[in-house]
Amino acid sequence: MSGPSLTHIGADGEAHMVDVGDKTETVRIAVAEGYVRMRPETLDLILKGNAKKGDVIATARLAGIMAAKQTASLIPLCHPLMLSKVSVDITADEHLPGLRVETMAKLTGRTGVEMEALTAASIACLTIYDMAKAADREMEIGGIRLVQKSGGRSGDYVRGERKS
Repeated sequence: MSGPSLTHIGADGEAHMVDVGDKTETVRIAVAEGYVRMRPETLDLILKGNAKKGDVIATARLAGIMAAKQTASLIPLCHPLMLSKVSVDITADEHLPGLRVETMAKLTGRTGVEMEALTAASIACLTIYDMAKAADREMEIGGIRLVQKSGGRSGDYVRGERKS
């Protein structure tokens, strides 16, 4: 029975970095998301700019961008990449209540940027928690996931769509 295989595991079961040297350079984009659920009062505090540590949203945005650029230093088998763009969008969601984070990483290269987008989303959410924890230690981080990716040998992926 043949199915999907793990690209970072060799026949001997040992982890290794994938050789991408023979892959074609293509434009690769990945989008990830996450959220931080909090009390409505905490969300209001953040939106009014009254958090003790400063501008939560601006700081989390910068932290996410910096994290994407450091992914290879954080995750052992990731390739160091020359990203051409990283964006971190943070929006209030009164129904959550909390903040939703959407990140995008892009490059022209031989390997994907899913891990960079996911790392950006994770660190942006962690930064929101760090900056607002004095007001609300009950905050919850969740929903970190890949939303879509394009480029590369494996083709495009959009969450919820099945390949035929």
